[in-house]
Amino acid sequence: MDIILTEEQKRFRDSVRSFVDKEVIPAAQEMDETGEFPRALFQRCAANGYFALRYPESVGGMDADFLTYCLMMEEIARGSLSLGAAVAMQTLMGTDLVHRFGTDEHRQRLLMPALRGEKIGTIAMTEPDFGSDLGGITTRAIQKDGGWEIHGRKMWITSATVADFFTVAAKTDPEAGFKGIDFFLVEKERAGVRVGRKIEKMGVRASETSELILERVQIPAENMLGKQGTGFKNLGDILCQIRVMTGALALGLGEAALKSSIKYSNERVQSGQTIANYQAVSHKIAEMGTRLEAARALVYQAAKDIDAGNKDVKLASMTKLFATETANFIADECTRIYGSYGFAMEYDAQRYYRDARFLLYGGGTSEVLRNVISKAMGAPEPRK
Repeated sequence: MDIILTEEQKRFRDSVRSFVDKEVIPAAQEMDETGEFPRALFQRCAANGYFALRYPESVGGMDADFLTYCLMMEEIARGSLSLGAAVAMQTLMGTDLVHRFGTDEHRQRLLMPALRGEKIGTIAMTEPDFGSDLGGITTRAIQKDGGWEIHGRKMWITSATVADFFTVAAKTDPEAGFKGIDFFLVEKERAGVRVGRKIEKMGVRASETSELILERVQIPAENMLGKQGTGFKNLGDILCQIRVMTGALALGLGEAALKSSIKYSNERVQSGQTIANYQAVSHKIAEMGTRLEAARALVYQAAKDIDAGNKDVKLASMTKLFATETANFIADECTRIYGSYGFAMEYDAQRYYRDARFLLYGGGTSEVLRNVISKAMGAPEPRK
């Protein structure tokens, strides 16, 4: 899909690719084995300016377009989806609302250091009983002493173990459904904030994920991010970006699994010839490559659409659905091409297979996305 990229975008992509080849790929297996936050590589990404890429120059950013940002995320995920997940949180979900709705003091003290890699931010929406149904969350924010008191429990919070601040979703009006949701800036150092157990996951193991407990946490009034009652709308303003960015992560993992499959099939000898010569294998690779290019066309077009100022929920949802399902298909086929070695921990095939599952959940499950897409196409509302 180079045809739709500018020369500047190609040069930037190639620079990220070089960094990934030299520093990320050699460390990917060890990151997966230890399951620890990749702080050294995280800081290298900061030093390269990746965290500031999509933000304006007024806060120390590089003011890059969204397609360029997606190219970066694609390349990082090609090296390690664990690192990709951590970078995605730092560069989009964990910092965006602070940038748009925080005070100047918040931006100076938290956002700008985060873009330099000096602080870490994350978002806390999901709860033990509420994932896709954000409108059902039970974390409460109650006005008290001129500020807010937040009480609740969050689950599946990326980078919570290392985060300095959280963008927390809470109900200010329990009877208002989605319209009763607002977001609050909560720093880890505040009394009542506690990071709970770390969740051991089968994939993206170096992207640490934990529960977050908020016990009557007191925050000032200005820590509400946006006007009361607009939280869900404000999240929706970046939802297309989240979905397309997740599609870009899927491209990177799919590319890594495909290239690994091609390399192995040209090395593995059975019955006197490499398995690449067998039609059953060559057809798999052809299908993997075709689906990957189709997914790449969707991601790049959706990113360009966002750059043009369009918020096409249907296109973004189609992009996330197709790209993430494609990555899972390619990772599965990769293990089949490897045969029994695809089951061996010494080869990367099994890591691609495990990591790919992560892509199916954040930003909307495939089932939720199909509901969104069908509704946008004019189909009747699905029955509950």
